[in-house]
Amino acid sequence: MTEALHDYDPAAALDSPEAVAVFMADAFETADAAYIAKALGVVARAKGMAEIAHETGLSREQLYRSFSANGNPTLKTMLAVMRAIGVDMTAKAHAA
Repeated sequence: MTEALHDYDPAAALDSPEAVAVFMADAFETADAAYIAKALGVVARAKGMAEIAHETGLSREQLYRSFSANGNPTLKTMLAVMRAIGVDMTAKAHAA
């Protein structure tokens, strides 16, 4: 007997500010810029691209393009989206 596989959308699990914070913290720990951008795109979809577009002043099309698989969002775009989703970026010293 085989089980059917279903596509998993991580955006469906991001239903609280705490879940978003953990998700983004995990992405930042990878230190992979492409992965971080993809994670931020997932969070933006979870909140709603139309709402993010309204809050950032960016177009939905620009957001989808920036956070697509081939996208390369600018730091300005990433910071604007992070502000809109309620996530802060902080710096800390590396452990020696």
